Amino acid sequence: MKKSQIDFINYAKEKFGTDVLTVSQLKEANAYFGFKYAPQWLIKNANYKVAKSTFKLPDTNGELLVNTKILSDTKIEKAVKETVSENVQSEIKQEAAYIVSSLVGNIVPKKDSTFVAFGNYSDLKSIVKSKQFYPVFITGLSGNGKTMGITQACAETNRELVRVNITIETDEDDLLGGYRLKDGDTVWQNGPVIEAMQRGAVLLLDEIDLASNKIMCLQPILEGNGVFVKKINKFVSPQPGFQVFATANTKGQGSDDGKFIGTNVLNEAFLERFPITFEQKYPSVSIEKKILANVLTNAGKSDDEFATKLTTWADVIRKTYFEGGVDEIISTRRLVHIVQAYIIFNNRLKAIELCTNRFDDDTKNSFVDLYTKVDAGASAEDIIKDQQSSELTENTEDTSEDGEEDII
Repeated sequence: MKKSQIDFINYAKEKFGTDVLTVSQLKEANAYFGFKYAPQWLIKNANYKVAKSTFKLPDTNGELLVNTKILSDTKIEKAVKETVSENVQSEIKQEAAYIVSSLVGNIVPKKDSTFVAFGNYSDLKSIVKSKQFYPVFITGLSGNGKTMGITQACAETNRELVRVNITIETDEDDLLGGYRLKDGDTVWQNGPVIEAMQRGAVLLLDEIDLASNKIMCLQPILEGNGVFVKKINKFVSPQPGFQVFATANTKGQGSDDGKFIGTNVLNEAFLERFPITFEQKYPSVSIEKKILANVLTNAGKSDDEFATKLTTWADVIRKTYFEGGVDEIISTRRLVHIVQAYIIFNNRLKAIELCTNRFDDDTKNSFVDLYTKVDAGASAEDIIKDQQSSELTENTEDTSEDGEEDII
């Protein structure tokens, strides 16, 4: 019998004046030695149990008692061996009680039947499939499939995915873990980063450019090394297959145009840990049409005409946006929202109006007017020419007015 166990037995007997104790009393006695739970080596041994939640302390000379009767020498030898084995197991279980997993079960994403591969997807899939540690930074405008691409790459390659949505408040406690209240006890719970490392899973740091400098706790992890978790005095090494992907609307240099408020300038040393950066563009008109058709089909609806007109409409808006003609853009995600609204309300124009209400009135009205032109049969080229002609006319009129003012 270990000295620590003998000390516990002597202390518990002296404290309560008996050798038959309840679990609560055992827990109270064990607290004196700095533990939160009743001694596992005792309560997990059926030989010590005399009633429900009641146990008899063994003699400190190592004799094991069953129903208060001393065992024979042969049985004692056998029971001692079993107890030693249980002691080892209980110590492992006791440690596990303090380190709680935050993820349970299968975390491989489900395949999305509406997904259509495009852009950098094949490269992303190759990296995920390789299981090689190779951090990847993905940047692009909102709603163009950055997160979806990684999710579906994991789904198709049967890889577990741990997604963490980053905010300005995200810190080491959120990422690596912290103490939590569980069943009335304070226990350590691993954070999502540690869970992904230990499972050899894919870690997705979503919206990484919203982070503060508190994200620097990930530096050693992004180098492919383990990390020392100070709060539990434990070094965690990544298991084979562990990978890191980060998505952002910017390249980690902030948003000069104010389009993405809240994004921050990330530390250069942090960004340097990502070997490659993928620039995600919006899908082509043909790809987007397939995506919308899939969404409609999944809902038992078919309307290729509407899907075609929506993608044409969005294409004109994007070209105008990139030329500086408008301040807002229609994303692929927004198109999917419109189709979903159409499935619900069965009204095209209503779906568009509802899904463009998030824009200011002038922008919304111009977008709706533009769609009515597309709906009337105007091509993207004709609409763009009309816009350019209108802009030219307006500029000419402005120049004429300026000239008249000069003469006056």
